[in-house]
Amino acid sequence: MVSPIDRLSSVLERFRVRAHLFHQGALCGVTHFDAVPGRGFLHVLRRGELVVTHRSRSGAPRRVNVSEPSLLFYPRPLAHDFHNAPAEGCDFVCASLDFDGGASHPLARALPSMVVLPLSTVSGLEQSLALLFAETEHVRCGHRLLADRLFEVVLLQLLRWLIDHPDQVELPAGLLTGLADPRLARVLVALHEQPGLAWSLERMAQQAGMSRSAFAARFRTVVGQTPADHLTHWRLALTQSQLREGRSLKAVALSLGYANATALSRVFTQKVGLSPRAWLDANFPDVS
Repeated sequence: MVSPIDRLSSVLERFRVRAHLFHQGALCGVTHFDAVPGRGFLHVLRRGELVVTHRSRSGAPRRVNVSEPSLLFYPRPLAHDFHNAPAEGCDFVCASLDFDGGASHPLARALPSMVVLPLSTVSGLEQSLALLFAETEHVRCGHRLLADRLFEVVLLQLLRWLIDHPDQVELPAGLLTGLADPRLARVLVALHEQPGLAWSLERMAQQAGMSRSAFAARFRTVVGQTPADHLTHWRLALTQSQLREGRSLKAVALSLGYANATALSRVFTQKVGLSPRAWLDANFPDVS
């Protein structure tokens, strides 16, 4: 029997998602939500019905009918429109989500473009939503800050549910489907928590309790990339995060198991298409 492990903390501690309440109450007519780099949305439909539309070739369904209280989760920037009949007065609580690293956030990349789930489906939400609704119904000291944190709790519960029920939302092959696999999850969590170790294929397979060939095949099928590629992408995501925080490339390289800054720079340039300095200058000129 595989012992339970914490599959999310190692990701969210390194790549945060910050929620910001921006609407509570009715939405009538057509409401447009823009796609902003690095930003997603979490909408909670408390009551009523609505139609959601997306532009063609957006990666999301052109039209979605929502007929019961539901969560509508957009992990990546995606323009969308809510259509509400004025007489119905659907009641919403909405938050924007800022993902550390934007499009390179590991969870944002692993999720569908849109997730719609009835509130009754996700067990354990009742208390969190009750607190969230209570905070949004009255203006009290710190209510916006508390509502932001409660939205983050709801998001965490949603992610936990998705990992436990990957088939119910047809998750694409990626990090979440890997974390949903008990044996692969042990390896993924170990890689995420200790990215600087010398991880050979044999060492990863031992962590999973599998043979090398069975582990490599299973990992590629479920996660959608080889174990070595996943480790490289994880290390590069950490590199980008730490460079944004002002750490030197040399310090980052040593912490992630590279022999020196040159070795990390070579891999970074090959995978990202820019050197670490050029990438930082192009995306975060104030840091560089």
